[in-house]
This record gives sequence, C-alpha cells and structure tokens, in this order.
Amino acid sequence: MTAKRMLTGDRPTGRIHLGHLVGTINNRVRYQHEYESFFIIADLHMLTTRNRPTDIREIDTNARELVLGNLAAGIEPEKVTFYLQSGIEEIHEIYTLLQSLVTVSRLERIPSLKDMARDAGIEMPFNLLGYPVLQAADILCVRGNIVPVGKDNAAHVEVTREIARRFNSLYEPVFPVPELIKGDVEILVGTDGTAKMSKSLDNAIFLNDSPDDVRRKVMRMYTDPNRVRADVPGRVEGNPVFTYHDAFNPDRVEVESLKTRYREGSVGDVEVKEKLATALNRILEPMRERRARYDRPGYVECLIEDGTRRTRQETKETLHAMRKATGLSGVWNRIHRKAGSLDS
Repeated sequence: MTAKRMLTGDRPTGRIHLGHLVGTINNRVRYQHEYESFFIIADLHMLTTRNRPTDIREIDTNARELVLGNLAAGIEPEKVTFYLQSGIEEIHEIYTLLQSLVTVSRLERIPSLKDMARDAGIEMPFNLLGYPVLQAADILCVRGNIVPVGKDNAAHVEVTREIARRFNSLYEPVFPVPELIKGDVEILVGTDGTAKMSKSLDNAIFLNDSPDDVRRKVMRMYTDPNRVRADVPGRVEGNPVFTYHDAFNPDRVEVESLKTRYREGSVGDVEVKEKLATALNRILEPMRERRARYDRPGYVECLIEDGTRRTRQETKETLHAMRKATGLSGVWNRIHRKAGSLDS
C-alpha cells in the first residue's frame, strides 16, 4: 500500500448540521484529493447509546442521510469510499486483538465517554467504555494516516495512536500512527447559545434546511442578554451570532464593521442576524443543489454497498497482516498439521 489514507465518519443518528461542517466535514472536503478516503457509517458505535429496535430500524434512512449530507457539502463520490461498519465482519476480530493493548484505567480517563453516558441517561455500558478501541479498529483496519474529527473524538484518536505504537513495538510494524486533524471550530454553540449544536437539543441548523428555515432559526438566536435596545453598546465576545459570523461569513470587512457598530450601539440585532442568514444561505445554496443532484433512488445505497465490499477486502488484508505479525495464524496451522500427521 503506497497511497496515504484518510478515515473519518459519523454515527447514523440523523441529519448533518453546521457543527459537523466546521468540526470535520470541511477537512474531509479539503483532504479528499490528497488522501485515499474511507468514510465510515458507524452503526456499531451508535449501539453504545442507541440500541433499541426502533433505533436500529432507522439506520438505513440515517445512513442514506449521512452520505447525502457529505456529498452535498462537497465530497466527490468517485474520490471516497463510503461503508457500513456492521458490514465489515472482520472488524470484530481486529477489535479483540487490540483490546489487550490498552488498560481500563486509560479508557476511564476519557471525559467524553462519561459525557456520552450522561447525555444518553444511562450507566456506562461495556461497549461505551470500549468505544475508543473499536474506533481504533476502524482507523487501523484501513491503515489510516489522518483522522479528521471533532473535539469530542480527539482523545479517542490519541488512544488509537497509542495502540498502533504498542502493536508495532510488541509484534512487528503493521500500522501507520495516524495523525489527528482538528476542525475549523472545536465546538459550535447551538442556536440557543447554551449548549453545543445538536440534533437532539433542537438547536441545529441543518445543511438541507430551506432558506426560510435558516432565516427563522437565525432570527431566534440569542445575542447579548444585557442589550435591551439597538443604541445600547453590545458584547461581541461570546455572542453566538458573532460566533457564527466568524465561522461562516467570508466577508471579513462586513463582519468587522458589524462588530464595531455593535460595540458602539449603532446597529440592531435584526440587521446583524439578517446579514448572518444571508451569509449562511449563500454557503448552503450550492449544497442544496448538490444534494438534489445525488438524491435519486438507489444511488446512495449503491455507493454504500460497493464501498463496504471494498473496505471489507482491505480489512481482510489488514487482519491477515495482524495475525501473521502476532503469530496467531501459525497456531492453527501447526495444530492442523499435527492432527493430519496422526490421521496418516
């Protein structure tokens, strides 16, 4: 294998929103021409917090939505391999082989796991504690070199790096040590201004929202709670509307002018929000057009099916290399030869 690879992806839990865009997807678009790219639909990871039959029945629809969201954002289908995690049977053995290379205490120090359990209203299950190890299996099964992730998963990638180094040192070099690629914005606050953007909190702007939906959500956004009139000087720092202007409005002259006027008390919240809605819709309109182009019966499903087949073959080759490096492949062969010699 000579081409360097990118591994990234999402759990199939719903639509893609602006937080995903600045967290990981912009980097996916940037690097898709430099790296051979594998995008995982992580349905096994979804089971850590959402494993009811009703959740599982929604995977098909949500997987399709994930792929469409990435294509809308600028991912070129001929440049990437989309695949369904649960369609890679060999991932379970790779996961098992990696489990002995990390301790429980190391995993318990990862704060995002506790956050996930708390947000789901559950006690920490075994599979959630092992989430970073399964994620390591995902990254290493295609021998990924870079991993664009959001802040929540940064610690997981560090676990992958540790596991890769330990495997290579204990046995023989099989894996590259993957590099973490951070997002444009570590955490994007939701439209409510109190928590990160999330589908479940109803504070998200989605990539396929209509222009009217975007404008409506922006006009409801929180600003400076101490500013009761447009002529009162306002606070820009920590103001969600200006956070969005910084992240999404490419007209820097306009943004700086709005900030100056806001601090002076010479511009109202309505104008600031109107200009933000315009900037967001300018970004999202080509995404809506690309989505419409790819949103046709069977197209996304074919991408997932073909990609899963290809990824499974890559994973088989990785597992063969792991079994050879550890010596496990020789155990059965020796037993089989001795058993055969007795029969003869």
